[in-house]
Amino acid sequence: MFGGESAHNLDSKNRLFIPKRIQEELPRNDEGHRTCVLTRGFEGCLFLFSEPGFQEVLMRLETQPFVGKEQRKMQRLFFSNTYRGQLDGNGRLLVPEKLKEVAGLEREVVLVGVAKRAEIWSKAAWESFEEDSSADFDDLDGVLRGDGNAPSSGAT
Repeated sequence: MFGGESAHNLDSKNRLFIPKRIQEELPRNDEGHRTCVLTRGFEGCLFLFSEPGFQEVLMRLETQPFVGKEQRKMQRLFFSNTYRGQLDGNGRLLVPEKLKEVAGLEREVVLVGVAKRAEIWSKAAWESFEEDSSADFDDLDGVLRGDGNAPSSGAT
């Protein structure tokens, strides 16, 4: 499970150090390198999955080509922005230029663990999200209860 938050810097070659707590969730390939799948996320971030975690996403995301216009649009946007990568010997991941631009990443970034994925945010976007959303935390208990996005009625 991915968890925690940490600030990092992209280097001049668009490489990002992945903290040990996240590295430990990523499987190794035949050459011994940690591998992951990096995709476009929502609300202006990138998603980082382990390969098994990404396979779970694939199972939930219909891949039938004739399911509807919106589904096909989502498939195109999602899969055209999906990259498999591996960490180098120093624990760094190359962030493709296209994804860097999609997420508005500059030098300072924040990695946030979110259960079965990690998210990569520009520092400014993450700080804005936290500022805008922190006051809503207590009203989001319906998500934990399994009520979806329904706000709490105040009764427990």
